[in-house]
Amino acid sequence: MALSFFGIALFVLLGLGSDHGSAPSAHAATSEEVQITYGTVLKLLHEKTKFRLHSHDVPYGSGSGQQSVTSFPNVDDSNSYWIVRPQPGTSAKQGDVIKSGTIIRLQHMSTRKWLHSHLHASPISGNLEDWKLKMLQLVFILLLIWGPSSSIPEVSCFGSESESDTGDYWRLLIEGSGKTWKQDQRVRLQHVDTDGYLHSHNKKYQRIAGGQQEVCGVREKRADNVWLAAEGVYLPVTGSK
Repeated sequence: MALSFFGIALFVLLGLGSDHGSAPSAHAATSEEVQITYGTVLKLLHEKTKFRLHSHDVPYGSGSGQQSVTSFPNVDDSNSYWIVRPQPGTSAKQGDVIKSGTIIRLQHMSTRKWLHSHLHASPISGNLEDWKLKMLQLVFILLLIWGPSSSIPEVSCFGSESESDTGDYWRLLIEGSGKTWKQDQRVRLQHVDTDGYLHSHNKKYQRIAGGQQEVCGVREKRADNVWLAAEGVYLPVTGSK
């Protein structure tokens, strides 16, 4: 665990990409007053189940076939680290704080792919829905809102350092009175293209990632789509607040 954390700190110190400028000194922190800035490497903790947002080089066996995203129970797994990146084409830079309502991207540190969503149905919830969800689908059909948009969107990892699209865009929404993102602060991430909130629950995979929880998009606010920034290497603030 210590060596793994040291390796992440060294990675940050050496820089997180030429488009973000030179990297300042990184520091580990635990205070809820610590600001999250672009370039920070962190884990996202699912508030309700205490699992962490996770990905790995394992494709979905259905849907898009892209790299799967789950939530993972163990604290010390390196595949649960994500790099906080700005939306391309903005003036945001490494070390800037992030305000509520801002569009961000999350890059999986190990595979360099982007947290992504689209209209493919999520493997568990998108295909094995409970009766309430089926009733909602029927209402949608009666209102001529039918097809892929009425399913629960899949969340995947997609792209590369040089390949990113609007499917990688997530709007940061802070719960409560906070204006800028801080560690241990309750937040939601809403996907820009599908409007789905990043969501997890106790529905678990049996095959692609046995024992890991499904992560999907849900288009309404629920207790299951609240996350907190947990372990990580937090870069100091260098821009204006």
